[in-house]
Amino acid sequence: MSQKVRIIGGQWRGRNLPFPDVAGLRPTPARVRETLFNWLQYDIVASRCLDLYAGSGALGIEAVSRGAKQVVQVDNNAQVCRQLKANSELLSTTQVKIVQQDVFRYLAGDAEAFNLVFLDPPFAQGLVVQAANWLEDKMWLANHAKIYIEVESQLKLTGLPENWEMLKHKTAGEVGYYLFERME
Repeated sequence: MSQKVRIIGGQWRGRNLPFPDVAGLRPTPARVRETLFNWLQYDIVASRCLDLYAGSGALGIEAVSRGAKQVVQVDNNAQVCRQLKANSELLSTTQVKIVQQDVFRYLAGDAEAFNLVFLDPPFAQGLVVQAANWLEDKMWLANHAKIYIEVESQLKLTGLPENWEMLKHKTAGEVGYYLFERME
């Protein structure tokens, strides 16, 4: 049984992409994605994006649809990764690279600098602060990189890297979402 997520803007606007019905997988709601990509409208084109806990792939595919140069989608679920690969083939894109691996194992590897990171871990597992600090400490971020974080709305985000400046924050139902910029 699969569900679908709709691409909101860019070259694939209106396309519906399937994603598997996997426990804990909850695509970023369309209105949240719309707000996020309005916030990022001047940062997407030609950017290199890292989509951690990719899940449905909605954030990464939306970025490519709107002009990102490259997106690396990381997820440890084999079923999810098979669907991400199938969706990339469906869209005939070579700009998406899918990595089936635990996020922390991936971040422990050889770092590349990304301009934009989507960090949307499963809720209630306490993953976001450690992942954020690994992004900073292990040199995964370009100067002035933008970092999108999506967490349960009641979670207090404390312990993030000190050089990250919060640019935007909103809540939509059970989702709290933030945009940070990495300062030098």
